[in-house]
Amino acid sequence: MRSFVLTAFTGVLSAAKVAADCIADPELNAEFEAIVGGPIPSADSCCQNDVCGIPCPEPVGKPSIGFAIAVGISIAISFSCGIMTYVLVKGEAENYFVAGHSLPLWIVAITLGAQSIDSNSLLGNVDLSYKYHFYDGAAIPIGLGCSLILNGLLLAKGMNAERALTLPDVLGRRYGKIVELLTSGATICSFLMLLAGNLVGIGVIAAYVWDIPDRHAIWLGAAIVWGYTVSGGLFSIAYTDILQCGLGWTGIIVVTYWFIVNAEQSAPPVSIGFPGYVYPDEASCQMYDGVPCTNVDGCCYNAAKWCDANGENCRADNGAYPFGDKPVFSNQMTDSQALSPFPNGIFWNWCTIFILMFGNLGALDFQVRCMAAKNPSAAQRACFLGGLFTIFIGVPFSYLGAITRYHYGPDSIYAEFEADSCSEILGLPTCGAWVPDKKAFMKLLTRDAPPVLGAWGLIGIVAASMSTADGAILAMGTVFSHNAVRQLDPFFPGLITSKNLLMAARIATVPFTITSACIASFYRSDDGAAGETGGLLIVAFDIVLATVVPSLVACFYVNNPSPRAALCSVLFGAIARTTLQFVLPKDGFYIYPFDKPEFYDYGTAASALFPPFFDENVTNLWDPAVEPCVQEQYKDYTGVDSLSAFVGSIFVFALVQMLEKCMGAPLFTLPWLEPYEKDIAMVDEEEAPKQVDETQLTKQSTMAE
Repeated sequence: MRSFVLTAFTGVLSAAKVAADCIADPELNAEFEAIVGGPIPSADSCCQNDVCGIPCPEPVGKPSIGFAIAVGISIAISFSCGIMTYVLVKGEAENYFVAGHSLPLWIVAITLGAQSIDSNSLLGNVDLSYKYHFYDGAAIPIGLGCSLILNGLLLAKGMNAERALTLPDVLGRRYGKIVELLTSGATICSFLMLLAGNLVGIGVIAAYVWDIPDRHAIWLGAAIVWGYTVSGGLFSIAYTDILQCGLGWTGIIVVTYWFIVNAEQSAPPVSIGFPGYVYPDEASCQMYDGVPCTNVDGCCYNAAKWCDANGENCRADNGAYPFGDKPVFSNQMTDSQALSPFPNGIFWNWCTIFILMFGNLGALDFQVRCMAAKNPSAAQRACFLGGLFTIFIGVPFSYLGAITRYHYGPDSIYAEFEADSCSEILGLPTCGAWVPDKKAFMKLLTRDAPPVLGAWGLIGIVAASMSTADGAILAMGTVFSHNAVRQLDPFFPGLITSKNLLMAARIATVPFTITSACIASFYRSDDGAAGETGGLLIVAFDIVLATVVPSLVACFYVNNPSPRAALCSVLFGAIARTTLQFVLPKDGFYIYPFDKPEFYDYGTAASALFPPFFDENVTNLWDPAVEPCVQEQYKDYTGVDSLSAFVGSIFVFALVQMLEKCMGAPLFTLPWLEPYEKDIAMVDEEEAPKQVDETQLTKQSTMAE
């Protein structure tokens, strides 16, 4: 007998599948074939229809050409604006890297906000809140916004007062060239991931509206952003950020609040069910004028009211939300069972906020904008404003996840389910796992919003992605040429000089852009999920959290910070984080294994009987005790590695610092492990970096006022 579905919005199924059959178990597959009267899936049908009685997903047409034109024009305008800033650089490296330390408060605030409001905090955000729930997406803009506010409190003034070109410059001044090189490598690796995430965001929208392959869209986006970034450096980024924020932020705000105010439903309502559906409680029964069931003791779907005279063309759904959904569960971040009967990724959501909040203190793009501000006060206030912008724009965007679920979720006519899946807690012997639509949100914008607003929203996400991608490209090229290659001068004299530093920085952006585009293409080719943008963002700042942040904060808050402490801290953080990545159990679901019934993955199909919420003879209803659904507990400790490596890195720094203070002497000595004052402008290319007194340097650059 065919079973029906309650479904789940946790998405990916780990069950094995056989291409020729709907069910991997040949005996169970044969039972369904006997019911249908032939091989399944049958002609002009699908597995979910033949196995579960759920209509096949309705196709969704391609977006109109107007959306492609609108997105194309917006990209062309941003590109043209960025290219025109070439003349502002005037061949000066300082103008290219930090805009001559001349940017006023309002521009710095916009550029800081633009760096955090990107495809990760928008497209990745709403994709996660659509597939899971509100805080799974909102954790991203919350973490990014709080990071900017924290940076304003702790580091912004001090970073601006350094008059440096890059974040590794500051570390080199305190700890020497070895630490400068190591942290340069860590921050470049971090920004390869950040850039890749935003290229995915650009690519997924461009591919959708232009109807081109994903990889082509990613590489095209990479070429466009690289082209205008390499022309004007931070000047091009600052001016295009203003333009992109004007187009993007307004569009994002307008489309968000339009949906919140005008959406037919803010979240999927209590399921009306289908003929033979048994309502779970009296409230649901009364809502839809239920009638007494025939075979079981309960209240059932009123076919006489909701179907036509022939018992067909019923107003029905898939029974996916027996108690209804909500835009926000207020206890999602405090109760691991808040989303019952579905698992709650509460631990990972808190880790996301922590990683982004503290890891972004080591973000190259955040700190270079603080350096580019015209004075320390402007840098600090810009961080506060940028953080508020991020939270104000990004968090409401998460509300659109529930609205997207209403239109393209498991109770919609577009719903797709994995037939070969079961769930005991859901009472589903088959079709337990809903397969989220990877392009659901873009379909929402192009089909369910006024065309102008939908196009504006797409433009906003693309603009936000470009405004972060250009900052990542500039940051990597700058750090590589200025902080890494310049250290090779003793071995290759004249390799980088004041005359070719700018050219070297521009050339260096090429391999990094290509590498990030390759990473983005790989992630897209795996499953095409837009949510990977959010995943790449967290990986990016997970890297610098354990390696860079402890030593960076110590630059301003530890008296005479030890280069040995910094070196040991960086190395320990990198080794610990890498080791824990492979040692800790991880299944890829990012769900901490709480010992509760919600925290089990789907099993393979268990029975051909009806689910327990069907009005059928008891002998025809599935009994898990007789035909068990074999499920494995989720087992993913992702986040433990991030927090442990960070705490360990802090402990190692403090331990070495304390030991040296007690000994009154360095714990060990190494070449290139002494503070030095880099000639930032590099006016005299023959002048070697001069050694400075460590104590005096720290006193001069301390943040205390």
